[in-house]
Amino acid sequence: MIGNKWDEILKEEYKKEYFKNVVSFINKIYKEKEVYPPKSKILSALTMTDYDDVKVVILGQDPYHGKDEANGLCFSVSDGVKLPPSLKNIYLELYNDLHIEIANHGDLTKWAKEGVLLLNTVLTVEKDTPASHKNIGWEEFTDAIIKSINEKDTPVVFILWGNFAKSKKQYITNPKHLVIESSHPSPFSCHYGFFGSKPFSKTNKFLKNNNLKEIDWQLYKK
Repeated sequence: MIGNKWDEILKEEYKKEYFKNVVSFINKIYKEKEVYPPKSKILSALTMTDYDDVKVVILGQDPYHGKDEANGLCFSVSDGVKLPPSLKNIYLELYNDLHIEIANHGDLTKWAKEGVLLLNTVLTVEKDTPASHKNIGWEEFTDAIIKSINEKDTPVVFILWGNFAKSKKQYITNPKHLVIESSHPSPFSCHYGFFGSKPFSKTNKFLKNNNLKEIDWQLYKK
């Protein structure tokens, strides 16, 4: 399915009825409607950041629903796509936190390769219809992913932006891990605790204190 250790971690999920139903639904809906991200990129978060490499988890809700936006990584957009408001605010906080220059693109692939799992909790969406694939079974699958990371012996930072992401905190019980919470970076809530929350420097301080390589958050110009 994925092609790395995640297949071993998630092998019991693949056998479950709900997951088989998700696969059947996805195979059908991609033929009937315009669905994002491209089918080949649905599991990009897992293919790009193997289980053993996960140092940070950023949780999103569901993919961007505009044409050509979603690329399988939460908050990330494909090359050439205008930056969504939430991502603009993430870049602004990154600049204010670590004085890192704001990138001219929205592709967060580099973060994924640094060990940042950019996981939406619902992995597909229909064009112009946010939350259209809520409750088809993706949540059970991604909850299993979060629970499996919670079991890691190496410390992990979980960054939870907004109430939806915070609702997943119940699965993060391992005292080795760090949970960073704030309001969502969207324009509607960014001024209620997201700006000034310094998630990037807090993450790197925690990693450094645990003798782990810090994340290079710099996104070079394309």
